[in-house]
Amino acid sequence: MTPKISIIMGSTSDLPVMKKAADFLDEIEIPFEIHALSAHRTPEEVEKFAKNAKSRGVQVIIAAAGMAAHLPGVIASMTTLPVIGVPIKASLDGLDALLAIVQMPPGIPVATVGINGALNAGILAAQIIASTDENIENRLAEYKENLKKKIVKANEELKEVEFKFKTN
Repeated sequence: MTPKISIIMGSTSDLPVMKKAADFLDEIEIPFEIHALSAHRTPEEVEKFAKNAKSRGVQVIIAAAGMAAHLPGVIASMTTLPVIGVPIKASLDGLDALLAIVQMPPGIPVATVGINGALNAGILAAQIIASTDENIENRLAEYKENLKKKIVKANEELKEVEFKFKTN
């Protein structure tokens, strides 16, 4: 299989967060790859990855980083592919990473999800690909329909919860 999405993280310590994106992509059957690359420790490998991703069939890159969080922006500076940044809660409750990723200079955009928001990054990556792939669009629509069903079911279950002053 050729990966359509790359999940890149600065360290394998980010895997527990990024697993949510991987699980989602697995669920809706989008081929992906996962790599640990560091903007600070392995800059040459980051450059090689970013400059060759498109020619390898990658369509979207999800890049996670904590603390200084340069990885998503460095990758975005070297490719025309869409990059989705996932700030990792490593220090300062993740606020440092969020600000580092979201405050990119003009011309180097990085779509940014919430702190530890890997699931939303996976969904956003799928939505980007779904704009040109009807099969993925259908699987994504089914996923979102199931989200609605979960809320309907939750409301049915809440009807059974009793409180002295509950009116519904």
